[in-house]
Amino acid sequence: MYILKKPNRISPTTYLLRESYRDGGKVKTRTLTNITNWPEAKRESLRQVLANKRMVPIDQSLTVERSLPHGHVAAVLGTLRKIGLDRVLGFLPARELALIQAMIVNRVLSPGSKLNVVRDLNAETAAHSLGIVLDLGNVVLLCHISQAGEVHAGNCFHVQIN
Repeated sequence: MYILKKPNRISPTTYLLRESYRDGGKVKTRTLTNITNWPEAKRESLRQVLANKRMVPIDQSLTVERSLPHGHVAAVLGTLRKIGLDRVLGFLPARELALIQAMIVNRVLSPGSKLNVVRDLNAETAAHSLGIVLDLGNVVLLCHISQAGEVHAGNCFHVQIN
């Protein structure tokens, strides 16, 4: 494949993406698409890709800043949803439901204090992807909820993460 630049006397230059092939010993070409309307930078990028040139050196292309483990989070959260615990807690508003799910899942993944849960969910100190999966954001409110569905304000642990 290659890009053919075809100048025209009256109309603007045409750019065609073409392919050459053999048919019965003869070399033939066929036009795959007209790329005249593409921006020049995009046409040049395609030309370099077709020429097997690297666009960016591999060592400069990607930098992994942080990677959070996710498999165990998906397994425990999937099990929680499969057994219907999220539906049992369905009377709660969405934000509180996500926080309660986070507390339960985090206790299974890494048992610890409520402060440990906050650390595990905070973006800067996260131990896993749970906070991202549940889209918890920056404010974490962890409370005890009675069997009657009442939130006990005295048992709440509220942290504002900046």
